Amino acid sequence: MKKTQGIVSKRRARILEYLNSNETISNNELAEKLNISPLTLRRDLQALDEEGLVVRHYGGAKLASSSDKYENPSSNENENNSTLLDNKHALAKYAASLINDGDTIFINSSSTALLILEYLGHKRVYVVTNNGKALHSTIGPNIDLVLTGGQVYERKQSLIGEFATYILSKITANKCFLGVSGIDCDLGISTSVLQETLVNHEMINRCGGPIYVLADSNKIGKHHNFSSGEINEISHLITDSNISDEDIEKFKEKGVTVTKVTNE
Repeated sequence: MKKTQGIVSKRRARILEYLNSNETISNNELAEKLNISPLTLRRDLQALDEEGLVVRHYGGAKLASSSDKYENPSSNENENNSTLLDNKHALAKYAASLINDGDTIFINSSSTALLILEYLGHKRVYVVTNNGKALHSTIGPNIDLVLTGGQVYERKQSLIGEFATYILSKITANKCFLGVSGIDCDLGISTSVLQETLVNHEMINRCGGPIYVLADSNKIGKHHNFSSGEINEISHLITDSNISDEDIEKFKEKGVTVTKVTNE
C-alpha cells in the first residue's frame, strides 16, 4: 500500500530533525531510529538532496545548510529547511489544480514539479517526463505516466540526450511544468546541468499551451551557468509569498503572470 504524502512529508521532516541534532549519523543508524528500511531512507535522502535540503555522502548525509566541515546548523536553519519543503508541496498542489481531465502535460527533472503527480487525485492525465524518480511517486489510478527514455544523469536520475529529445519531438502537450535553478527577468530560466537544457527547451517548444515555472522565491533573480529558455517563452511563474512586489512588476512587464502561493 502506497503511503500518503502526509506520512512521507512527516517522515522526511523527522529526517531533517535528526540531521539537525546529529552531525555524523550514519544511514543505518538513521533507518533504525525511524524504523524504516534502508531503501526507503535512500529514496527519502535522494528526494531531500534534489530539493536542496541535504547533501549526501558515503554512508550518510548532512543538512545542506551546514558547511563541508559538518558544522551544526541552528534550529532556525532547520526550521527554514522544513518551510522550504512545505513551500515546494504548496507550489505543486496549486500547479496540480491547473490541470484538467484529458490534459497531456510535460514535467521536467525538477523535484518540485514532480510533486504535482501526488496531487492529481483521480484526474485522467497523460504525463510525459524525463524524471526517473517519477517511478517512485505516488500517482492516481488514472494517470498515464510516460518516461522519455534516454541516457541517465545519475545525480538527479534524469533522462537526457538525443533519445529523450527525439521522443519529446513526437509529442504535443497542453501544459508544461518546469522547475528551474534560477529565473531572471532579463536572462530567462537556467539550470545547473548542461545536459538538461535541450530537454527543457524541447518541452517548451512542443507545448501548445501555457508554460508554468515552479520556483521558490530564493531562485528569483538568479542565473546559473546554462540557459534553458528565454523569459518571453514563459507564460506563468508560480512561487511563494516571499516574492517582492518589485519582482512581480518586472515579470509582469515581460508578459509573465505571477501567482503567489501561500503555504497553509
